[in-house]
Amino acid sequence: MGRFVNPDNSAFQVALSSEIYIDKTGLLAYTNKVLNTKQAWICSSRPRRFGKSITADMITAYYSKGCDSRQMFSDLAISKEESFEIHLNRYDVIHLDVQWCLTPAGGTEKVVDYIQKSVLAELRELYPDELQESIGSLPDALSCISSATGKKFVVVIDEWDVLIRDETANQAVQEAYINFLRGMFKGTEPTRFIHLAYLTGILPIKKEKTQSALNNFDEFTMLDANLLAPYVGFTEEEVKGLCEKYHRDFADVKRWYDGYMLEACQVYNPQAVVSVMMRGTFQSYWSNTGSYEVILPLIDMDFDGLRSAVIEMLSGASVEVDVASFRNDIVSFSNKDDVLTYLIHLGYLGFDQKSQTAFIPNEEIRQEFVKATRRKKWNELLKFQQESAALLDATLDMDEDAVAEGIERIHMEYVSLIQYNNENSLSSVLTIAYLSAMQYYFKPIRELLTGRGFADFVFIPRAEYSREYPALLVELKWNKDAMTAIRQMKEKKYPDVLMQYTGNILLVAVNYDKKSKKHQCVIEKFEKGQEYE
Repeated sequence: MGRFVNPDNSAFQVALSSEIYIDKTGLLAYTNKVLNTKQAWICSSRPRRFGKSITADMITAYYSKGCDSRQMFSDLAISKEESFEIHLNRYDVIHLDVQWCLTPAGGTEKVVDYIQKSVLAELRELYPDELQESIGSLPDALSCISSATGKKFVVVIDEWDVLIRDETANQAVQEAYINFLRGMFKGTEPTRFIHLAYLTGILPIKKEKTQSALNNFDEFTMLDANLLAPYVGFTEEEVKGLCEKYHRDFADVKRWYDGYMLEACQVYNPQAVVSVMMRGTFQSYWSNTGSYEVILPLIDMDFDGLRSAVIEMLSGASVEVDVASFRNDIVSFSNKDDVLTYLIHLGYLGFDQKSQTAFIPNEEIRQEFVKATRRKKWNELLKFQQESAALLDATLDMDEDAVAEGIERIHMEYVSLIQYNNENSLSSVLTIAYLSAMQYYFKPIRELLTGRGFADFVFIPRAEYSREYPALLVELKWNKDAMTAIRQMKEKKYPDVLMQYTGNILLVAVNYDKKSKKHQCVIEKFEKGQEYE
C-alpha cells in the first residue's frame, strides 16, 4: 500500500461516511465491461464540485490491490453485478492527483519529475527485480514490469488538465507534461501495460497538442456525456429522494439547481444540492467554492453578439452556439461561440445537444451572472433593465399602448436589420422585453413555438410575490391581430395550464405587422373560474 501505487480506500470511505452519499458505483459496471479493450481509455470532464475526485477515489478503492474493499461496496449497486468479484481489488493501481502534486513538487516546472520519481520509488519496492536503477521514466518502468510479469495497471489521474488550463503560456511546462502523457498513453506499447486509464478534468481533449497525446481516449463531456451522463451529477430521481428525506420542496430545488441536460438525463449540481439539503436555505452555494470573477473577462469580450446573447439567456431564453469551433485555447478566443462553449465546460451554462443551444441552467447561476454584469456596469444591460421595468409596469397596469410601444422600441434596438422581419426573432424580443420580470417571476415557460410566427410564454410569480403579481399568459402574433390571439387563448383554454395557481391571471396578446413594423397589444384580466366566451 502506497501513496500513489496501490493506495488504500480511505479517501472513498470519507465520501461513504458523509451524511449524504449518492451511489454512483454503477459506473464501475461500465469500466469492468470495457476493461482491457479499446474503450478502456476514458476521459471524463465536468465542472468544479461535480464529484470528479470522489469518482476517482471510488475507482481506486474498487480496483486497488492495496486494500480490501469488499465490505465497503457490499451494499452498493456494483455488488449486484456479476463482474463485482472478478475485478474487486485485483489490480495494481496508480492514482495521481495533479492538482495536489503542485505543492510538494515545488512548482509547476517540477510536477512531472515529482510524479515520476515518487511513483518509481514505490514501484521499485513492489518490483525490485524488474526495475533497474537506470530507469527514470514512468512509462518505461510500467513497460518493463509488464514485459517481465505480464501484469497490467489501472491508471487514474484526477485533475489531469490542471497544467493545460493554468499553464497555457508556459511552453516548457506544457511540453514536459504533454510528453509525459504521450509516453503513458500514446501508441501500441501502453496497451500492453494498461488495463484501464481513467482521467478526470474540466476541459475536454481538444487542444492540438494534447489531442496528439490522448487521441485514443473516449471523451465524456458537458457537451456529450453519453453513457456516463447519470454519473456526472445527481439525477432527478436521486434529488427527489433527497428532498423527501430532508423535507425540501422539490420544485424549489429544481428551479434553483437543475438545468444540465445530458442525453436523456437531467443532472443537478451535487455541491449545491447537498448544501441545500443540509442547510435548508436556497442560495448560490456553488459560487462560494470559487470566484465567479471568471465570468467577467469572458462576457466582456468584444465579440459580435456576445453581450446580447448573455442578455437573452438572463431573460430565460436559449441561444444557438457552435461548439465545434472551440479548440480548448483559453488564452485566445476566436469568437462568441468559443466563449459560450468554454462557459458550458465550466458549468456556467447548460447545453441542449439536440437544439445546439446554450442557456443559463438555473436560478443559482442566473443570480451570479446578474451580479457579474452589475459589477461590470454594462450600459447595455442597465438600459434593457430600465426599459424592461417600465414595460412590466405598463403590463401590470394594463396600459396596452405603452406595452406595444415598449416592445416595439426593444424590437428595433435589439434585433439586427437582417433579422428584424424574421418571425423567430419575436420570441427573443419577448424574453428580452420582460427581463425585469425575472426579479418577481420564475423563468418563463415557452408553451408553443412554430414556424408560423407565434410563441406562447407563461410567467408564474414566485411564491413570495403571488399576491401582488398576476400570472401572465403572453402570446405573439405575426401579421394578424392581437384580438385574434386573445380569442385563441380562450378558445384553446390556455388559462387551464394555471389551474393550480391561485392568483390572478393576465392575458397579454401582441401582434407585429411586418409591413408597417408596428406592434399592437391587447390585455385582459382572466378570473379563476371564469367561463370561456
